[in-house]
Amino acid sequence: MKQYILDNLQNFTYMNDKGLSDFLISLLVALVLGLVIFLAYRITYSGVAYSKRFNVSLVMLTLITTMVMAVISNNIALSLGMVGALSIVRFRTAVKDSRDTTFIFWCIGIGICCGVAQFALAAIGSAVIFLFLIIMGQIHSDGKYLYVIRCGRADEKAVESIMFLYFRTLQMRSKNIHENEVEFIYELSERTIKKARKKNEDEVTDRLFKLDSLIVANLVMQTDDMTR
Repeated sequence: MKQYILDNLQNFTYMNDKGLSDFLISLLVALVLGLVIFLAYRITYSGVAYSKRFNVSLVMLTLITTMVMAVISNNIALSLGMVGALSIVRFRTAVKDSRDTTFIFWCIGIGICCGVAQFALAAIGSAVIFLFLIIMGQIHSDGKYLYVIRCGRADEKAVESIMFLYFRTLQMRSKNIHENEVEFIYELSERTIKKARKKNEDEVTDRLFKLDSLIVANLVMQTDDMTR
């Protein structure tokens, strides 16, 4: 076993003439598929804080994984050393969205396939994932909104009556009562808001601002990654 490991430590036959051309082909395919991932992330991103730097890092991760796999694929000693090195390294960069983690795994998977010259698997897998993202991107859920209203204690009942008059199917999430103020937080669906606008000529904010003690009325949209 000791002699086998020593032989593998000296076995760097990948970078001969044929191996170099194969390595360049692997990098080229990885670059093309990495750009596909870049395009998929850019098209399907629905948040407000798109990071081009992170997107470029996905392409770099694909190329780096391909390079690492090309080196260790024919050398058991390097493979064991790489496992040991990765077990020591701790990556502390926070990933804000779980969706970004799936793209990272996608890049690593493509890099592994390209590193061992499994180009068909990488291309077919990327095509299926890309198609899945495009299809799921066309499906939109009924958005949820939070209506935050703050007014004086004198208009507490008036606010409740106006909200019930405009939105029959609303849910009160919170009601914070202070000494001189009351804060209401209602949850509404996008469909309910559109129906109320068609049914009533005046906006609900116009009715609310007719109250003497109204301080603020905010309509906040809830999304998966952040509230805006």
